[in-house]
Amino acid sequence: MDKYKCKVCGYIYEPALGDPDSGILPGTLFEDITDSWVCPVCGAEKSEFELVTD
Repeated sequence: MDKYKCKVCGYIYEPALGDPDSGILPGTLFEDITDSWVCPVCGAEKSEFELVTD
């Protein structure tokens, strides 16, 4: 599963972990998260995230 990094603060969204505090269950792909979701660390919009490439 692809990981996404917040360009503002560096938070990494990992689909395997989800974001339970925001109601995003583990296993939820980034593409499946609603556009109204924001970074749980800095509040940046979903559009501020970029794909992490290894």
